[in-house]
Amino acid sequence: MQDNVELKGIILKSEPIGDYDRRVVILTDTRGKISAFARGARKPGSRFVASTNPFTFATFKLYEGRNSYSVNDIEVSSFFEELREDYKGAYYGMYMLEIADYYTRENNDEKEMLKLLYQSLKALMHPSLDNRLIRAVYEIKSTVINGEFPGPKDNKQYKNATLHAVDYIMQSSIEKLYTFTVKEDILAELEEIAADTCRRTMNYPFKSLEILNTIE
Repeated sequence: MQDNVELKGIILKSEPIGDYDRRVVILTDTRGKISAFARGARKPGSRFVASTNPFTFATFKLYEGRNSYSVNDIEVSSFFEELREDYKGAYYGMYMLEIADYYTRENNDEKEMLKLLYQSLKALMHPSLDNRLIRAVYEIKSTVINGEFPGPKDNKQYKNATLHAVDYIMQSSIEKLYTFTVKEDILAELEEIAADTCRRTMNYPFKSLEILNTIE
């Protein structure tokens, strides 16, 4: 017997299945990361053509089967259109999706990671915020949420303003995370700390990161 469930979330990945279907990976508010099948999503004229792409933030109405979920309906809140139309911004966003996919698990409480991902994608569309800063903040905060942030290296001297920014990232609520800017020298140190954090914690070959490193 199938049960109907309604989950809010963001699509992290989408891949073709068979001739007309899609499999989507969704980071949800109450069930962590799940996979679902959208039948006929690749057929011309399907109501799921646009809404089963990565970045889609929506309420997903699903059938929960014994071994999988099937998409019944999608009520889209945001496609993050501005981000999709920005070449560099899109790759920053895809990198964030990959980190969220790396860290999250099914049936875990992933509300903080979902909130962080949503706020970070919104920040990427803000014209006054530097994408490099958003990336560094996201990398550090992701490891903080998952209990893996090692902190700045003890044998490296950083400016007080940099250490203050790191402390703010660690302690701030996600809603207030992207309410500051820094000068170039501080940003460079934050990027260094974030990059070192990723090497020491994730150390994973994210595909979008390879492209980001070539276009920046």
